[in-house]
Amino acid sequence: MNYRYQMSSISFGGPLTPVVKKIILACVGVFVVQLVAENPMIQYFSLIPEAVLGNFYLWQPFTYMFLHGGIFHLLFNMLALFMFGCEMERHWGSQRFLRYYLVTGIGAGLCVFFIPSTYHIPTIGASGAIYGVLLAYGMTFPDRIIYMYMIFPLQARYFVMIIGGIAFLSSLSTANTGISNIAHLGGMVFGYLYLRVKPGNLLYPIKGAYYKWKLRRAKKKFMVYLNKKERDRDKNHMIH
Repeated sequence: MNYRYQMSSISFGGPLTPVVKKIILACVGVFVVQLVAENPMIQYFSLIPEAVLGNFYLWQPFTYMFLHGGIFHLLFNMLALFMFGCEMERHWGSQRFLRYYLVTGIGAGLCVFFIPSTYHIPTIGASGAIYGVLLAYGMTFPDRIIYMYMIFPLQARYFVMIIGGIAFLSSLSTANTGISNIAHLGGMVFGYLYLRVKPGNLLYPIKGAYYKWKLRRAKKKFMVYLNKKERDRDKNHMIH
């Protein structure tokens, strides 16, 4: 299926696609607001598990991915989004790409909840979603050449394996590096599940457990009914 966009060209990397453009503009706009109101933005819109669980700031697993910790953090994330996200949006179409981006970004944020020792630490940045986009790129275009560190040519599949391995090993470390490696890894995991596992298959174990519970409940009710009938019959026999 072909998709046609009204796109503005930039000097390298191909044309800028609609959803990628909107995400970049949103992140840049939020960053400008951070420059003048950093503390309130971090307090209310970064991802702080304590605030989500204690104060019910349920929007934070969504909003955190639009905040960034500095100009270079923003620049590198948006550059990666442009380089790989535009290609995926052209390949998938805007709706599917946006859905995937949000699923991986929110999924990456939810993975932060697996580390209770960091519940009080704010997490910000689009890196989790970006890692999800990188995974999708490697799975969709495995033979494309990517220059790691702008020097070493690698096929996309191996590039994704390397950064995934780095994210996994880094997530095992207890050192406080200021980088949420568990979110990076989570973005890739949620991306893989989204691409490889059908929604029906994800729900199948839940449905199976629910139907088993209903069956056990029905059997229990039926046994109670039979026992009651048996007691009533015995009572009637005793009266006669």
